[in-house]
Amino acid sequence: MATGTAGTDARKYHTYQKHYLMADFVFASAAVTITLGTVPAGATVIDAGVVVSTAFNSGTSDKLDIGTDGDTNGMATLLELQTIGRIVADEMATSNDLGPYAADDVIQAVYTPAGTAATAGAGRVYVEYLVDDGS
Repeated sequence: MATGTAGTDARKYHTYQKHYLMADFVFASAAVTITLGTVPAGATVIDAGVVVSTAFNSGTSDKLDIGTDGDTNGMATLLELQTIGRIVADEMATSNDLGPYAADDVIQAVYTPAGTAATAGAGRVYVEYLVDDGS
């Protein structure tokens, strides 16, 4: 959904409500960067995490970072994906990467497996944010 500003693809709803970005991902043989989307200028992130629906099973570990394209672990660092359930971002209380953003900003996550290649794993990473209402 456009913000009404030419040249931007950041999401901003026309009513007061929480906004979100999310992306599904699955196991892979190498690290992968997942782009969730773009938050608009003035947005403030209020929650982030991952819901693991199928446990990842790399030989050593399966980790996920969440943040901006400028600091990909600014909201969460090394979240463990080898157990199903909701895993909340671990750096929200002290992060300096939550906004309000001076310009549109890309939100990303980085999945990093270690050890033998995974043969299973699925999750949905999410970021919840509020937008500037212009007042």
